[in-house]
Amino acid sequence: MADIVADLSTLCFESGLADDEKKLLYLRARSAGLTFCGCAIRRRTAKIRKPVAPGEHDDLRVGILGMGHLGKQLCQALLEKTKIKPSHIKISTRRPELAVEFVHTEVECFFDNRRLAAWADVLFLCCLPSQIPKVCVDLRSHLAKHCLVYSFTSAIPVTRLAKLLGHDYILKPKYDVVSCDTVDVWLSCSHVASALADPLLIEASCPLTMKGGISLGLNWVCAVLYILLNICTSASLGSSEALLLIKSIFKEKCGDTVQLNAHSFINSSYASSLLSDEPFPWISLMDAQIRETPLLRFLSSSKSVQQCLSAAYKSQMETPAK
Repeated sequence: MADIVADLSTLCFESGLADDEKKLLYLRARSAGLTFCGCAIRRRTAKIRKPVAPGEHDDLRVGILGMGHLGKQLCQALLEKTKIKPSHIKISTRRPELAVEFVHTEVECFFDNRRLAAWADVLFLCCLPSQIPKVCVDLRSHLAKHCLVYSFTSAIPVTRLAKLLGHDYILKPKYDVVSCDTVDVWLSCSHVASALADPLLIEASCPLTMKGGISLGLNWVCAVLYILLNICTSASLGSSEALLLIKSIFKEKCGDTVQLNAHSFINSSYASSLLSDEPFPWISLMDAQIRETPLLRFLSSSKSVQQCLSAAYKSQMETPAK
């Protein structure tokens, strides 16, 4: 549908702003960029889970806590850009009656944070920072050990969030924001689900080569790979099979050039004694995000592996969900 006010400058958003307010326009692009990146970087876990955990519970159960702008965009992206069944997506919000756009789907919307926590495999926190203390009280003691909590709330450090929840299986992206001339690359991201098909935005959101004034460090990439390793461990896969599955991420773009082994993920003494049919130990996501791990040292020393990771991310984002 054409924008009938596109050429009417007096009706554009900027026309009603004072000069001092116009200096802050870059915050709109930054907000759009953070929303896009948060919704975009999650498809690989769902894709690898199916061959790891076949059976009646092989479909990822996704919980979304909060139904503001971000929660709605995330839910829409999951429905349109993945093959997760709508019945495997549930939302907890104080105003479930406002989720009118999902009435025609099988997405269940209610207000019961504890119920959502006990059900979900992955729980996305899309609430405001001021709501976090109350939300954590609701969730505490109701999260399964293997439930991954993904926090979009930037104001609260991951260590603080772990204490509030009494749960340490948490992934929280730590974005660095800098001034740059390409921040307006995000302004075309008014609707995340459709923006996920834009090659320019896919390129800009790649974790290791992000553009538009936003960057995400190697610690986050390490944490994602450790999550995949933990998925294999929870399914009792031997270390050899787990490594083969994780290498499959790179295989399409890089063939067999990525030389990942047990020493890449865990300390040398443990890796040397690990049998091929023995699962990896459970990895702490806290350590993966705040400390120097074997995987961080490995990735930091190998630009070729970083390039393969970037290529794998873009390929995954550009490939329709199967």
